[in-house]
Amino acid sequence: MFERFTERARQVVVLAQDEAGKVGHRQVGSEHLLLGVLSDGQGIGAQALASCGVWLDPARAAVAASGRDRAQEVTQIPFSPDAKRVLERALREAVRLGHNYIGTEHLLLGLLREDDCAGFRVLQDLGTDVEQLRELILELIATRPERRGLPHAPDVSAALSRAADAAREEGAEQVELRHLRSVLEGS
Repeated sequence: MFERFTERARQVVVLAQDEAGKVGHRQVGSEHLLLGVLSDGQGIGAQALASCGVWLDPARAAVAASGRDRAQEVTQIPFSPDAKRVLERALREAVRLGHNYIGTEHLLLGLLREDDCAGFRVLQDLGTDVEQLRELILELIATRPERRGLPHAPDVSAALSRAADAAREEGAEQVELRHLRSVLEGS
């Protein structure tokens, strides 16, 4: 499964393992995957969490307070059942979106689909509007160039953002080509 993960998503998994080890947890849970996304700080998942006011230290404190079983000495920390479900959901989210990779955004979308997992509960405990977070992730995905493509020039990114704003003002459910045309003609 990890062969489809981007380098950043793989790093998030390693960071999640580190987070579980730091607090002596016996398994890497979905809450540790959440901490891994936050620890990375760079991917779409981390950007979306920061935009929704979710920060690493308060999330760490919430995870530490969760009371998960502690291990004495752990060398290899296995994934918990809920973390496995989140990873599987991440794959499904990537496929659903037509992506041939699994990024931090897919990991977070997978976590948001598992509303009975510890990571989801941490987000709720932190007061996160999970629907707003999901929408923001999808919006960030939509405005990003494909991983295999070239990055957007700043003026292109600005035009796409203005087109998204125009669609929102209109009450449209998605940004359409006409929104972009309107922005470009008005420039």
